[in-house]
Amino acid sequence: MQRRFRGPPTAVIVVVVAVIQVAGSAFASLRQPGHAPLDPLALALLLLGPAALAFRRRAPLVMLPVAAGATGAYLALGYAWGPVVLSFALALVLTAAAGKRMMAWSGAAAGILVLFLAAARSGDEAAFVRAFAGSSWLAVLVLIGEGVRFRGERVAERHRQQAAAEQAARDEYRLALARDIHDVVAHSLSLINVRASVALHLGEKDPAQFRPALETIKAASKESLAEVRQLLGVLREDVPLSPTTRPSLGRVPEIVDNARRAGLNVSLQADPGMENVPGTVQEAAYRIVQEALTNVVRHSGAGTAQVSVHASGGELLVIIDDDGAGAGAAPEGNGITGMRERVVALGGGLKLGPAPSGTGWRVRAALPLAPSAGPTPT
Repeated sequence: MQRRFRGPPTAVIVVVVAVIQVAGSAFASLRQPGHAPLDPLALALLLLGPAALAFRRRAPLVMLPVAAGATGAYLALGYAWGPVVLSFALALVLTAAAGKRMMAWSGAAAGILVLFLAAARSGDEAAFVRAFAGSSWLAVLVLIGEGVRFRGERVAERHRQQAAAEQAARDEYRLALARDIHDVVAHSLSLINVRASVALHLGEKDPAQFRPALETIKAASKESLAEVRQLLGVLREDVPLSPTTRPSLGRVPEIVDNARRAGLNVSLQADPGMENVPGTVQEAAYRIVQEALTNVVRHSGAGTAQVSVHASGGELLVIIDDDGAGAGAAPEGNGITGMRERVVALGGGLKLGPAPSGTGWRVRAALPLAPSAGPTPT
């Protein structure tokens, strides 16, 4: 993950400020002969302020009092006026930026009080003007720190939202892959189980059943192995996030043929020219037909089924009817849950219940052909 910029390193700030304060104050001392010359104590105070900035991340509450004390002591001892205030100014900004608002405003208020007391002591009208200007700058420095803090919080929140969105997208994609794996494995293993059972039951009486059963098992296992290998490759992240081939409406006849090989009499009615249907809708329709026929073969005991896929009123209607016992009061399994999630994700609706004929079961999915504002009730 890309690291967020946090400003220059602390050591660089300390060194640069120390050099400016010492060199600038030495130069100012030469231009102000009326003040006390720089001595070791003055140099120590000039270095103490920048050294306090080293605590800007570890102990921001220590930084401002130390910098303010060093600056105040330097000026109170009568040394030459110069860039000694730089460390105090930066400490104000950094304290406010660290979120220590009370400390920052208290430091600024203390500085303002000192400025006006010094102006009153001097009795010079110009000193009050300078004190007012200095007070304004102290307030501005704190506001700059507040702005830095606010911007940092906004950047951090944006990063958190981006990370949450990326995590949600990854979770949704993994859920979609889990649904795909369930659909592929459940469908193929159901066909294999049914055909193997037929072969074992009728093999001795009718050996001719062996070959069709084995051909069905071979085709179903080959297809499921290819799809599972592709999906697991995505989970291992050694292939593109979107598999190269996705199920489409053009492959629905394959599902119907597989169901027929399993002994189910299935008819298919589909509108021609479905190539322009969005890929996500085609995949959802394919998986719904796959799961519905799998359930018919495995659970319903039906002998016939009808699959209808056609567009109507801006929706793709996918209907699977059978003459079996239906789901009854049985709880929904992972397959039905996966179908429902696919339909809701596209803003469509899914209905499961008795067929209109009064016998059998119907699965009806309405998938919008254009983006929808939200899911419709099921």
